[in-house]
Amino acid sequence: MSKLWDKGYTLNELIEAFTVGDDPLLDRRLVAADCVASLAHAGMLARIDILKPREYQALRKELREIIRLSREGRFAIRREEEDCHTAIENRLVETAGEAGKKIHTGRSRNDQIIAALRLYTRSYLHEFQAAVLDLVQVLLDFAERYGDLPMPGRTHLQVAMPSSIGLWTGAWVEELLDDLRLVDTAYALNNSCPLGSAASYGVPLPLDRRMVAESLAFERLQNNVLYVNNSRGKFEAIVLDAVEQVMLTLSKLAQDLILFSLPEFGYFRLPDELFAGSSIMPQKKNPCMLELLRAKSATVGSCSAQVKSIIRALPSGYNRDFQETKAPFMRGLDLSLAGVRVMGLVVEKLEPDGERLRQGFTADIYATDRALELAAQGMPFRDAYRVVGTDLGALEGGDPDQAIRRRTYPGTTGNLGLDEAVKQVRQRRKLLASQKQAVDQKIEALAGFPVCLHTGGGAGL
Repeated sequence: MSKLWDKGYTLNELIEAFTVGDDPLLDRRLVAADCVASLAHAGMLARIDILKPREYQALRKELREIIRLSREGRFAIRREEEDCHTAIENRLVETAGEAGKKIHTGRSRNDQIIAALRLYTRSYLHEFQAAVLDLVQVLLDFAERYGDLPMPGRTHLQVAMPSSIGLWTGAWVEELLDDLRLVDTAYALNNSCPLGSAASYGVPLPLDRRMVAESLAFERLQNNVLYVNNSRGKFEAIVLDAVEQVMLTLSKLAQDLILFSLPEFGYFRLPDELFAGSSIMPQKKNPCMLELLRAKSATVGSCSAQVKSIIRALPSGYNRDFQETKAPFMRGLDLSLAGVRVMGLVVEKLEPDGERLRQGFTADIYATDRALELAAQGMPFRDAYRVVGTDLGALEGGDPDQAIRRRTYPGTTGNLGLDEAVKQVRQRRKLLASQKQAVDQKIEALAGFPVCLHTGGGAGL
């Protein structure tokens, strides 16, 4: 067993522990991705006659076996091996002999880890987008069931104007769909092949980078070999920034749900199974999942900030600092996917209380409507505003249902336009399925069986 950089001396134990860090633990999640990238690299080496056919077949067989072992939790990465790249190569040397010593030809651990992270992230983003679309569908179903219920609209938390469950729900739907536009950009940037850049400056061998990119179903080749390494951390931060936008949306939605499910409001009810209790107060049912969604949204933002802080002042080319971006990157991804799934469950279980919602329509909620009625009759709006505002006691209650039906232009309570959102969800699901199928087919062709390249960890990583 040896380190990839072994040159015959022993590293100081303290220095080894400090430099290795958590990589043996984190890299367990990258073993399959690293093996898949190695399969593509080995195929290319065979094409340019670096590997003999029998050597390539031996490597191919063993790389597939490592993927199986990893899937079963039986592939170990020892601390002295530092990372998954070393553990995999040591296994290949042990089982395939000289061929195992050849697999690293033309590459560095630098482009290896970037490739593994790109493959892992692409698989994650497939899963994340599907989860967001599932949440959007749950919200649309909720709007379809309860959209016509009147709901007090609020600004500054004070009663403002007539609104509806449909308008409130549709706002989250459209916000999440817009958030996915940012995820699209992050996905496109990530979906570029880094292999062949080696240690930032390429190698004097006729590497077929396009063959490798195509084998791994990357949409494009990341051309400049120095930029490949310069983009490490930056691409991860872009992905984190994109998923954080979803978490920001969920944080605001969580706050609304906490507020409007308070007994003092009573607009919404949630089942007991979603609430934790207090260790001292017998009556308490606490919306801990929603409070933690707010907090974890901030944690995802801090993960992105941490990655950007690490890379902010680095010189071009590879620097070991990049190693420290891996843990916050993976943690931010884990928290975001878990957050989307938790919110999907919450909305699925959510029930509005129509009676309490209508009780919120106090007379003053119609103040603006009354001023606009006077304006429509010819009174200048500013005069109408003052007439109503100086005599609020004269306001009479109204019909909440009629009030929301009277708003009829696009995007208002009487004309929500949710059909466009339904169409977007349908189109996005179709595109996502097509993207995933194209990727899965290429990866399966390399591995010989379906491979999940995103192996999620605990949300508290």
